[in-house]
Amino acid sequence: MKILIENILALLPDEAKVCSVAIEDGVIVSVGAAPADFKAEKVISGSGKMLIPGLINAHTHSYMTVFRNCADDLTFNDWLFGRILPLEDKLTEEDCYRGSLLGIMEMLSTGTTSFNDMYIHINAQARAAEESGIRAVLSRGLTGGKDDVEGGARRLRDAETEMRAWSGRENITFMLAPHAPYTCDEDYQREVAETARRLDVPIHTHISESQAEIETIREKYGCTPPELMDKTGLLTNRTVAAHCVYLTDSDIQLFARRGTSIATNPVSNLKLANGVAPVPKMMKAGVNVAMGTDGTASNNTLNMVRELGLLTILHKGITGDPEAVTAREGFKIATENGAKALGLENVGAIAPGMKADLAILSLDAPNVNPLGDPYSALAYSFSGMETETVLVGGKILMENREFKTIDRDRVLYEIQRIIERIGLK
Repeated sequence: MKILIENILALLPDEAKVCSVAIEDGVIVSVGAAPADFKAEKVISGSGKMLIPGLINAHTHSYMTVFRNCADDLTFNDWLFGRILPLEDKLTEEDCYRGSLLGIMEMLSTGTTSFNDMYIHINAQARAAEESGIRAVLSRGLTGGKDDVEGGARRLRDAETEMRAWSGRENITFMLAPHAPYTCDEDYQREVAETARRLDVPIHTHISESQAEIETIREKYGCTPPELMDKTGLLTNRTVAAHCVYLTDSDIQLFARRGTSIATNPVSNLKLANGVAPVPKMMKAGVNVAMGTDGTASNNTLNMVRELGLLTILHKGITGDPEAVTAREGFKIATENGAKALGLENVGAIAPGMKADLAILSLDAPNVNPLGDPYSALAYSFSGMETETVLVGGKILMENREFKTIDRDRVLYEIQRIIERIGLK
């Protein structure tokens, strides 16, 4: 389909300018003046609107929407082991499918077009992603070790089976997800690393999220979590390491040498009192820093615009440097860096040859007027709810706040039934 977005303020990699964006067969073919010979089948007026590359959520758990606002003001261990894991045991695969659909609705409605998801039901995640049309990188969370050899092996087999069943989908790719160094022992980490090499898939994991994790790994292995995962072959240039709050300088240099990407999750880390990831230090060391929301059980939204605002403001206060993470750097972290982390080719920028993963935001809201610098406005003034229309691969998934591929009312109804059944209402 040929689509022309006319005369819109677009946030390009190096500048913001009013232009027209022509899209053909899901790819941006021109940015600037509308081509004279371009016969659009659909024209979208850009008057009073702003165009951004779709935001990229580099680490989340989309199904966790069913746990929104039910596990708050807790320590990390009480949150995970006392509240979330017992609730997860009550969920069916169908519950996770519905929860993922709700998460996708929220992401689309706030300008996110790609996400990196981790949970135990790839089939549920993949169904939701394929039906909605969003771009998804999916992984089955893996745990295992000497105390659970058979279970760890079964989870790894299940992950491979499910990935093969869904391979070849245009908007869905896969990773293997060893959950964390404290839930996967050294031998199991090696097994996952070898499987990833054999299947030629990246790694998605949690690293150095809490002080307790640091102490546990150092006591057991005599090293830091990144050092352990490097020793077992899990740290590569195709690894996405979520959180990375407690890092030594040598950990940061290790990430830089290996080409490992980091997915920082500022809201979740603050809310669980886990601390603040040293993002400016990692950026200065040349580490590719992307950003995620984590799940709604610890955030409590999947709103990447909200995340962007906190990321850019937080590090100014922590470092005393107003340029620690600038608005433009935050914009790149939420777009181009996310695409690099997830191995998404031709995604993350508005330019000819790039896939048309785009979000159109209204400029009518009082909170974004006067606009001033558009990159600053996106980081510091927008809420995300100004998002009106979203395209993924040139397909319109939301138009004028109306979902085109998801039955909104049905999803909300089913979510209510789930929370009633598992005792959250």
